Amino acid sequence: MPNPIQLTEKYERNGWPSMPRPDLKPPAGWNLEALTALKRVRNHQLAPDGRHIAFFWDSDDLSDLYIMPSEGGWPGRLSTDRGPTLSWNDEIPQWSPDSQSIAYTAHGHVYLVQAQGGLPKKLLPHVDSTWGPRWMPDSQHLIISLERDNADQLALTNLSGTELRFLTSGDEGDHWDARPAPDGKAVAFVFRRYDDLNRTDICVLNLETGALHTVYGKPKIRAWSPRWSPNGEWLAFLSQEDGHDDLWMAHPDGSGLRQVTRLGLDVVEFQWAPNGKSIAATLNRGGSFELALITPKTGHADILRDLPGLHTNPHWSPGGAFLTFEFESATQVPDLYRIHIATGEVTQLTFSTPPWLQAVQPVAPEAVSYPSFDGLEIPAFLYRPPKPNGAAIVSVHGGPSSQEALFWNELTQYLVAKGYTILAPNYRGSTGYGVEFEHRNYGDWGGGDTQDCLYAAEYLKTLPGLDPSRFAIMGGSYGGYMVNCCLARDPEYRYACGISKYGDADLVNSWALCSRELRYYTEIFLGHPAKNRQVYLNGSPIHEAEKVQKPLLLLHGLKDDIVPPEASEQWAEALRRHGKTFEYKTYASEPHGFIRRAALLDAYRRIEQFLDWYLLP
Repeated sequence: MPNPIQLTEKYERNGWPSMPRPDLKPPAGWNLEALTALKRVRNHQLAPDGRHIAFFWDSDDLSDLYIMPSEGGWPGRLSTDRGPTLSWNDEIPQWSPDSQSIAYTAHGHVYLVQAQGGLPKKLLPHVDSTWGPRWMPDSQHLIISLERDNADQLALTNLSGTELRFLTSGDEGDHWDARPAPDGKAVAFVFRRYDDLNRTDICVLNLETGALHTVYGKPKIRAWSPRWSPNGEWLAFLSQEDGHDDLWMAHPDGSGLRQVTRLGLDVVEFQWAPNGKSIAATLNRGGSFELALITPKTGHADILRDLPGLHTNPHWSPGGAFLTFEFESATQVPDLYRIHIATGEVTQLTFSTPPWLQAVQPVAPEAVSYPSFDGLEIPAFLYRPPKPNGAAIVSVHGGPSSQEALFWNELTQYLVAKGYTILAPNYRGSTGYGVEFEHRNYGDWGGGDTQDCLYAAEYLKTLPGLDPSRFAIMGGSYGGYMVNCCLARDPEYRYACGISKYGDADLVNSWALCSRELRYYTEIFLGHPAKNRQVYLNGSPIHEAEKVQKPLLLLHGLKDDIVPPEASEQWAEALRRHGKTFEYKTYASEPHGFIRRAALLDAYRRIEQFLDWYLLP
């Protein structure tokens, strides 16, 4: 930009600010200080020998690497300076096949550390940025990802980083998720083509001859997660060809292609059993991820565990006797577990719930649905507080290619404990309900999905004990964009206020300012702005700022590389120009989603204060 917007941490307002409510107290047993002190265990991997688990632990403004016995026990810390990293945007640490070393990404580079101790070592310090490490079977080489030719490429390197052999090249597309064959002679990966952004292929590269071929690739069909069978005879992967995220299989040469699952549910993750006779998978049933065993020959799924919540990241023990996995729910913070396959016995390995949280009673939501403006049923989760205060909040997830699911959300639980009823919709474009539903907002950002969020208020009006004049809408990322759209595009003014966390308002400018990957992400839904400029303009509420009639709270991190912070800066300027009431707070060191405790605490306090000020009589 010739005259770039100056971005510094600040708080500003237009109109009278929300004020603390000295007549209100935190709900019994809760406070924001305790809430922001919660630690999160996540992204684990079981060592190939089955003896230890590596995982990341979000604690004290760091997301460091830890190791612990797979039987349970005290964790040991392997890194000490890995900055706080958002869980949904992080990788899984990778064990070497000999279980001696772990590769992980930190500070934009791949690091190696010995499991028995020693300081981590940067693998390729002379390269600008590396990520996505995958070990070769010999434990002496890794495949890493890096950018070259304006695309994500794969390269092979040794442990000292003195060798670097590019496996892919060219600017035709991105190369992702490298998976070496069990014999080390080939590597499977995902190829995202730039000439069809709605297509991703499964490819195999012969490392000895350099021959490259496509195992699976079809126009406008996404396929991902290639996984070799233990004997290397098959490649399993996920594809959306049949309308859901189904499990498919083919031989590495592309022959024998067949669809494995037809469950009417999305397969989220999967891992081959060591004997190749079954596949552990997680299945998405309306926002609850069940743990299951799939028989490759028949596609039959036996449910191992179906507690309401999210079972994620399953890993087999070397003999196949047990699985390790992660579990969280709307009422339970994430922890690590193991399940014995023969008996179904489950053992909890980590214990992240502090005593104060054990003493209160988080609320489990109800699965509901409501009709939108065109009759489309919108799935949602409804949180009913034990002591309602008559006010309600519509909480909108980001993405839009994402889903409101039964995960732990501490702010939701805190607000419910205060008496707020919360409705969390899965508007059109959300994942988890089939490809047709997921594609319903293609070419229509800010249109039908905005109406889905507005009709959430209509549903709330049907619930007893709620005052329709005291509804708010709140969301982050695409959810923040939905907030901006709803307040600018609702002549009925259904919401008394809105909270937009790192949300967008001008799709054209944000496309121009964001990273290459995010530009392509936007183009998947809307096409290129040079060809579909009107679609971008139609989706930009910044052109309708004069229609906003209710107060807005804007929160944005200045290190955001997904929705550029200029987005909120421009939206605040438009609101100011039209004399609208808003508050605007930025955080100098925060990325796309607040992660440091001080920023979280400040944001939560502002959100609570804003809601109490405008919704409670």
